[in-house]
Amino acid sequence: MAWRLEGFVRSLTSVSSATVAAYQSDLAGFVQWAERAGLAGPEEVSRLTLRRYIAFLATRGLARRTIARKSTAIRRYFHWLHRAGTVSADPSVGLSVPRGEGRLPRVMSHSDLDELLTPRPGHQAVLELRDMAVIELLYGSGLRVAELCAVGPEDLDLDRRVVTVWGKGSKQRRVPMSEPSVEAARRWLADGRPALATADSPSEAAFLGAKGGRLGTREVRRILDAHSPSPVHPHALRHTFATHLLDGGADLRVVQELLGHSSLETTQVYTHVSKERLLQVYERSHPRA
Repeated sequence: MAWRLEGFVRSLTSVSSATVAAYQSDLAGFVQWAERAGLAGPEEVSRLTLRRYIAFLATRGLARRTIARKSTAIRRYFHWLHRAGTVSADPSVGLSVPRGEGRLPRVMSHSDLDELLTPRPGHQAVLELRDMAVIELLYGSGLRVAELCAVGPEDLDLDRRVVTVWGKGSKQRRVPMSEPSVEAARRWLADGRPALATADSPSEAAFLGAKGGRLGTREVRRILDAHSPSPVHPHALRHTFATHLLDGGADLRVVQELLGHSSLETTQVYTHVSKERLLQVYERSHPRA
């Protein structure tokens, strides 16, 4: 009770469930370390304590990106404690933390993307209808995998070519659908889903797993691995969606809206990806490069 971790976790209403789980794990590790150092609660933590903890993390050989995330969790936690009046001063203010590596998002090559979007002959027709609808929607609308899994049949307005999704922080947005994704979704809902559905299948789930339940994020990963020439994370399709839009001349703020980013800074990483791709094309193509 002294550390009030449960209260802090309940306050995290504007981030994804994956971020909540990561912060909870990060803070549990910090509390365990602090208690071993003889600290009974957050009011005994000083800025020096936090600096020593960050140094401890570095000695364990953790990546800078991981340490940066753990530091962010700690700063958010103490900011919450200070606002709640649990601690009289926030020891994390001005705390210097290592920056992440800043790795650019992975963008799929056109050949890998073409293979991923090509139906596999000889596979179970019902599942192939679903797989093509899932892949086309991930790439065609740039959805997060959790957003896709939460989509209901009523969220797919195929006549207007729009899908409604709930993003991070329970923010709703409407995203255009590509023509191939509309056709793939139409075939799945008309012929695939009724054949796969059971009496226990959730009516509010547009996409179903092999046993008739709501399609889960792990199964989406397996779908992509089965269709791709090399292992691919679902987020790579979202990265590719954003980068291809910018390559085609789309405005950055439009891409921000389509992705559901609350900050333009988050979207700006794709401008670096786009410039990197343009440089690669130049170096491959220009005789004097």
